[in-house]
Amino acid sequence: MTNLLLYQRIAQQLAEDIRRGVYRPGERVPSVRKMSRQLSVSHATVLQAYANLEDQGMIRARPQSGFYVHQTPVLTAPTPDIAQVERPTLVTRGSIINQVLGESRREGLIPLGAAVPHVDYLPVRALHQQLAKVTRFQSPRAFSYMFSPGYEPLRRQVAIRMRDAGVVVDPDEIVITHGCVDALQMALRVLTKPGDLIAAESPTYYGLLQLADLLGLKVIEIPSDPDTGMSLEALQLAAGQWPIKALVLTARLSNPLGVSMPDHRQKQLLGLAARFDIQIVEDDIYGELMFDQDQDQYKALKSNDKDGRVIYCSSFSKTLSPGVRIGWIVAGRHQPEIERLQTFSTHSACSVTQMAVAAYLENGGYDRHLRAIRQEYRKNLSAFQLAVQRYFPEGTQMTRPKGNFILWVSLPVRVNTQELHVQALAQGISIAPGLIFSNTEQFNHCIRLNCGLRWNHETEWALRTLGQLASELCRDAQ
Repeated sequence: MTNLLLYQRIAQQLAEDIRRGVYRPGERVPSVRKMSRQLSVSHATVLQAYANLEDQGMIRARPQSGFYVHQTPVLTAPTPDIAQVERPTLVTRGSIINQVLGESRREGLIPLGAAVPHVDYLPVRALHQQLAKVTRFQSPRAFSYMFSPGYEPLRRQVAIRMRDAGVVVDPDEIVITHGCVDALQMALRVLTKPGDLIAAESPTYYGLLQLADLLGLKVIEIPSDPDTGMSLEALQLAAGQWPIKALVLTARLSNPLGVSMPDHRQKQLLGLAARFDIQIVEDDIYGELMFDQDQDQYKALKSNDKDGRVIYCSSFSKTLSPGVRIGWIVAGRHQPEIERLQTFSTHSACSVTQMAVAAYLENGGYDRHLRAIRQEYRKNLSAFQLAVQRYFPEGTQMTRPKGNFILWVSLPVRVNTQELHVQALAQGISIAPGLIFSNTEQFNHCIRLNCGLRWNHETEWALRTLGQLASELCRDAQ
């Protein structure tokens, strides 16, 4: 057997091991020396095999470290199709959303639906230590009221964090909130009144639909491309027909598509908003989970805002803990009204958690934590994508997020994912069916998956079971 055939055989065997999950995305494959010794072949032959796998996109070399399984798997499933524009409507999904969320909160379920990271991916011990120190050494202040705009050391740390998003603000321009949804609802309250029309991405975060319902707002859904974000052409057509008061969107790692809007399209969007005098509320809750190689390429929409048109909202719910309920808002000229709203409703977020989070950020471990969970989420996302491609019915489509831990999956149109949701619950699996991400019927064959779980036999079993249920529904509908 020639060296050519030998290195090809070695490459094929290792490629098969990668496909079977022996080596997961992001993991190191055997060193050239070890592989050479195991197979009794020369170093040159192994290097040829690894070069072949690099050409296929299966592995990547890291200087002075070795070869690693490439983080992005070889996927053949296409990305989902773009939605259609429908007329503005009042939200009618509120009761369905509450029902689905209520069912998904049952104890003992494998939570493939909720966009909540597993506790193992949160710095629980470090936060606990800071909470203990705050309550022990700063108890008088920690157990007193905290008033708007919030704890100054925390606002200073948030201002530092926002530099990474391309946004330069002073601590005095930041208001601490009870998470991101609290920031969104205050932004909408200062920009709109009941009966006004807001625009949103399609599909969109179901919490925004709940907020619109609560505030009596009409919603027009603007199609979002899985690769480039909201369709500016569709937004322009809609703005020319209806009086859009505000636009709510996520420019980095949207929920549920996970799409990030390129810089040049962000600038075009802002120009369009200025032309039609549309205010923008940016939800950047997932922005810090952009994978490392894309960090510098994608910045917050607020970074391109030159005329104060963008109200920026975010929180630490997806990176530190959803339970600490610490978010913030940068509202520009609307800040006095935001502070007034907050003062006569919630005062501010919890004093103890504000002080503990500030202390944690000051300690400097947050960036290390982010680097670690980005790597974990990238591996998990790759594993989920490969499992969906392997177990789900033919014709399934899925997104290619550049970060985050959520995956949008589009099943064949004859699969009703509300029925899939019911059947999955009977198997102990919760999912987020597509109908809760829109006020229309366009996504009833879609689901959102939570990849912020430990990848193990149980998780793979859940996806395999979900794929089998979807395939049965697909066959029954023929």
